[in-house]
Amino acid sequence: VQLVESGGGLVQPGGSLRLSCAASGFTFSTYVMSWYRQAPGKERELVAAISSGGITIEYADFVKGRFTISRDNAKSTVYLQMNSVKPEDTAVYYCQSTLWGFQYWGQGTQVTVSS
Repeated sequence: VQLVESGGGLVQPGGSLRLSCAASGFTFSTYVMSWYRQAPGKERELVAAISSGGITIEYADFVKGRFTISRDNAKSTVYLQMNSVKPEDTAVYYCQSTLWGFQYWGQGTQVTVSS
């Protein structure tokens, strides 16, 4: 199982960024996929999750209306579109899935929101 995030970087407040997570080693289309984030000195927290078919989506209150999670099962990739970003969105963003009772994580991608 491998989860590889990309797309992080430096963005100005109010700007946009799209994160991608390429998955391999399992049947991507049958599993829930999630994005988490962890800011310095804080616990890792759920940002958004999407069901296997993309029908059911969950967002943390702090990103509702600003971030959009989506997936392309043909490409085994899950995305996080981040709009209207704020300095408090600065964190390492992780892709996650629970397979066979185990949590799998990507290596993370740094997002820094600063002017």
